[in-house]
Amino acid sequence: MDNILDDDKDNVLGINNTKIDFNKEKSIQVDIGGKTISFSTGKLAKQTNGSVLVKYGNIGILVTAVMSENIEKSSDYFPLIIDVEEKMYAAGKIPGGFYKREGKASDKAILISRLTDRPIRPLFDKNLRNEVQVAATILSVDQVNPYDVLVINGASMALTISDIPMEEPIGAVRIAKINDDYIINPNYEEIEQSKIDIVVAGTEKAVLMVEAGCCEADEEMVLKAIEIAHEEIKKLIKVQKDFKSLIGNVKQEGVKFLLNEDVKNKVKEAAYHKMEKTLNYIAEKTISGDIDHILELSKKGYFQDEIKKISDEVTNELIEEYPDDVESIAYSLKDIERSLVRKMIIEKAIRPDGRKPDEIRKIACEVSLFPETTHGTGLFTRGKTQALTILALGSMKEAQKIDSIEAEEFKRFMHHYNFPAFSTGETGPFRGPRRREIGHGALAERALKSMIPKKEDFPYAIRLVSEILESNGSTSMASVCGSTLALMDAGVPISNPVSGIAMGLIKSEDDDRFVVLSDIQGIEDFYGDMDFKVAGTKNGITALQMDIKVKGIPIDILRKALYKAKDGRLFILNKMLETIPNYREKLSESAPKITTFRIPKEKIGEVIGPGGKNIKAIKEEFNLDGIELYDEDNEGIVEIVSSNENDVMLARKKIESSIRGIDDISIGDEFVGTVVGITKFGAFVNLIPGIDGLLHISKITDKRIDKVENFLKLNEKLLVKVTFIDKKERKISLERA
Repeated sequence: MDNILDDDKDNVLGINNTKIDFNKEKSIQVDIGGKTISFSTGKLAKQTNGSVLVKYGNIGILVTAVMSENIEKSSDYFPLIIDVEEKMYAAGKIPGGFYKREGKASDKAILISRLTDRPIRPLFDKNLRNEVQVAATILSVDQVNPYDVLVINGASMALTISDIPMEEPIGAVRIAKINDDYIINPNYEEIEQSKIDIVVAGTEKAVLMVEAGCCEADEEMVLKAIEIAHEEIKKLIKVQKDFKSLIGNVKQEGVKFLLNEDVKNKVKEAAYHKMEKTLNYIAEKTISGDIDHILELSKKGYFQDEIKKISDEVTNELIEEYPDDVESIAYSLKDIERSLVRKMIIEKAIRPDGRKPDEIRKIACEVSLFPETTHGTGLFTRGKTQALTILALGSMKEAQKIDSIEAEEFKRFMHHYNFPAFSTGETGPFRGPRRREIGHGALAERALKSMIPKKEDFPYAIRLVSEILESNGSTSMASVCGSTLALMDAGVPISNPVSGIAMGLIKSEDDDRFVVLSDIQGIEDFYGDMDFKVAGTKNGITALQMDIKVKGIPIDILRKALYKAKDGRLFILNKMLETIPNYREKLSESAPKITTFRIPKEKIGEVIGPGGKNIKAIKEEFNLDGIELYDEDNEGIVEIVSSNENDVMLARKKIESSIRGIDDISIGDEFVGTVVGITKFGAFVNLIPGIDGLLHISKITDKRIDKVENFLKLNEKLLVKVTFIDKKERKISLERA
């Protein structure tokens, strides 16, 4: 424990009941990737079960852990709550708006809460019923380094040194790769340069959670990054164990759900063979090769319906005899279902719907559902999961401004995900996005982000909304596929189309046998040991999210899952490309037509004119929806928006020509000019203020004409091209463009 920073390591006064109460603040530090993370306790929030102040450079985060002493009623899950509280003062900011104080959690805070929950939850007894709350309050940020992994490590440290019964500590690091170098806990600038951005969390022996955004990274690069990250994680776990030894808290038992063994035996007697018969029927039909029959049963939801019928019958039989043990009845039924499903997969490699482990459900794709009004649509159906994604294009002023403790950001690409209750055949209120919806939406956004064209090449704000219409397994990956279809349907020039798949794992509890499952459905997610979502293009991975329900998995299982995921997502991608092989050459007719171009910064005022006179005149002349001028990177940027593409281009030429002098004009340049004079030999066309050109009668049309007046009128607008220029004499000859 040489890294403990207290001069008097032996002067620990002990514990006041279950709360930390020390005479002196205790601190410890660890070097991760060449940077120091320190943890201290005993000074702040001393009435908690555990609290730590995490410091990393100029970042400071207070993480507290509290466990309720009693529970009001039992429930069928462990009530763990993770909250991240972002404070604007942490960045020296005052919140925007009229209220001037922090409101609901930002999307980023919610995503970090979920990121922290996922690796910590498996390390608690699933039958624990005390409510446990971990709160991370962001006190200071430097806007240089991300703080999400610090929250995860702080949460683990607070729980580890407390008396709350988490079984073992976890560690978490972020890893990036620039050229040939892997970088641990990179800063924001390094992340921007990296092909991978991966957060890995795990125990001393195994990986528990992976969250990644990549730019078409190959599988071996990702696996190597995870292995390197795990070595750093071991250092974080050691320092937590050292600090726990110093603090000396003894873990509580907590209040746990107690299963009524009599009820368990009665349920097994009444339900086991009936459920087993249902599964065996599926297995027999699968082994006999009666695939059509199995598909028909699966389509009708045979397995789920039969199991529910059996469960309802058994519950109704036992409820009168055991009216106070409803939870024990439900728990026992689920336990039987779980053991039978896992047994059939492990021993027979047959899944509840009759599929083989690597078999993917039937896929159907459709685009252009509402071509007259929407800018792009994609409908993706996989088995009983269905996602409809609709795309909207807008000008850059419609990009989302993020008001947070980080540096100011404008998001021009957004993906939102909605999961209504009807998607699972249930009722429920529509009350805005929940944490799960925000998390799934962000995962799909991450999967697509690296394929979106840069704003210089495609000057649009892009919003995708995935509406989940049916749900039975991996709606987040279905929304990735639906979004890709919508982008291609809209004509957005994405680098490559993206598909996604969810992988599962059934690991034997008695030996080393395991089965990796492709395209998991709901029941396999619920009773399985892993939910491993992978999205990518034909060239590599763009996003990855792995959650484990057991205490970690070794790297060899992870490798097998990753390569099976590659086969699966490429299969799905090919199905998508059968519907729409490339993005459309033109945008939808209903989409706004936008162009952006650069002008000298000092010319902005000239284009705008006194009181906006010039810009208003151009907007009216070409019937534009909008025109914006702003300064970016010390250059002037002009953005023109209209429903008519021709008007957009004419307005652009008008502005470009208005800021030029005769010395800037060259042969071949085009102008939107105004006829200012008509003679018998042609028309004089004003190109820019003070400069006219001659459009000879022979250049007005391909046919011979006698009178210019028959074809042109004063003040008429027309597009012309420069064919000759004498800058000394200030003479310019033109032709129709």
